Amino acid sequence: MLHNIKRRSLTVCAALSTVSLLVVSLTRPSAQTPPPSPAFDQSILLNARRLISDGRSTFRFDTFGDEAFWGGALKLQQAIEGAANGGVGPGIGPKQALALGLKVDVDALPSNLVQKLRNGQINLDDPAVTLSLLKLNAVLGVTGFFNADGKTLKSFGIQCALCHSTVNDSLAPGIGRRLDGWANRDLNVGAIVAAAPDLSAVTKLLKITNPLTTDANVRTVLNSWGPGKFDAELFLDGKTTNPVTGGSAATLMPNAFGLAGFNQHTWTGGWGTITYWNAFVANLEMHGTGTFFDPRLDDAAQFPIAAAFGFGHLQTDPDEDRITKKLPALQFYQLALPAPKPQPGLDFDQTAAHRGDELFSGKATCNNCHVKPLWTEPGWNVHKPDDIKIESFQADRSPDKSYKTMNLAGIFVRERGLFMNSANRGRFYHDGRFKTLLDVVNSYDTRFNLGLTGPEKNDLVEYLKSL
Repeated sequence: MLHNIKRRSLTVCAALSTVSLLVVSLTRPSAQTPPPSPAFDQSILLNARRLISDGRSTFRFDTFGDEAFWGGALKLQQAIEGAANGGVGPGIGPKQALALGLKVDVDALPSNLVQKLRNGQINLDDPAVTLSLLKLNAVLGVTGFFNADGKTLKSFGIQCALCHSTVNDSLAPGIGRRLDGWANRDLNVGAIVAAAPDLSAVTKLLKITNPLTTDANVRTVLNSWGPGKFDAELFLDGKTTNPVTGGSAATLMPNAFGLAGFNQHTWTGGWGTITYWNAFVANLEMHGTGTFFDPRLDDAAQFPIAAAFGFGHLQTDPDEDRITKKLPALQFYQLALPAPKPQPGLDFDQTAAHRGDELFSGKATCNNCHVKPLWTEPGWNVHKPDDIKIESFQADRSPDKSYKTMNLAGIFVRERGLFMNSANRGRFYHDGRFKTLLDVVNSYDTRFNLGLTGPEKNDLVEYLKSL
């Protein structure tokens, strides 16, 4: 028996020795595989900084070659210049541009011009001043391409920042420092496009669904959108009004901040994440030069215009593609944009918000979909219209006929009307049908029989403003 025990002990010791040697061999760097460089973490940080820098530049200044459409086809630069500066019509002076919701980057202005603006020494009705601002690259989201004389425009292009940036009004309303990612609630995209001298390129698309469409019809539709709205599906399905509400088919332009950590990033569901939406918008909405693939747009019943023109199958020579190579850094920058943080006592009532927090996760059941702290759902964050008890019009325009669960971060900005015309404050839901957050709460209380009292509704609103 002692002999057997001794043999087993030797066997165990041998096994342990083998394991020890194996562990050592696995953890000890071999001659062929050197250990990771201590500089590797630094290379990650350097790469992140490069992506941020490149993405910011793309977001703010890259037209993706879309000047061939906005300037070449629509000739929008002629409307900006006016007849006195080589264009057509009265032109667009800074005062009119600001009224259309365009914003001016104060950091792009020379100090002497800033001082003249403060002193009221600049004629803000003169289109020539607008041309000067374009030459300084000071108008958010747009680029003027000048002729050799440096005075007249040969083309005009737009960038991501046109719709998804604003300014903090540090110099004057509409003139201040950039706030990237903040949807421009004052921007009247429809009215700007309607001012273009030649809308034949747009009219050609809409004739697919209505052969009697004219440029005048198109201008009427564009002018119906109003500030802060855009209809991304118009040139896919040709629908111009919501038959249920009777209003425009346009939806509010979404924020581009606080997008990290969840899936769908558009107002209506089923289109895709920010990676998809950047490619979609750059190619089909901005009309840049690139490559885009989405066979869902081949459905002629749902997307008659997109199917007719092959919008789901755009192919561009890689050497001429001005979009695809920009998408990685653009996505990285947008995912890095933080949502603005509200200040207790200024943006919301802290005591009431504390009570509202309990309601949000309890009686009001908001957290069932707007999950803390993403404020939307981890995973597939979309719902069918019946789930949220509203009409299906906008959902039916998306590929999976659903609505996205909105991310609530920074919602206090719209309730307070920060850095926007007071007439454009509020406006909640994908189409802005609710003027205030209390209107939103009242609607959910009715639709889902929540039984909230008046004070509870007010507390819930304060909590929403604290997000």
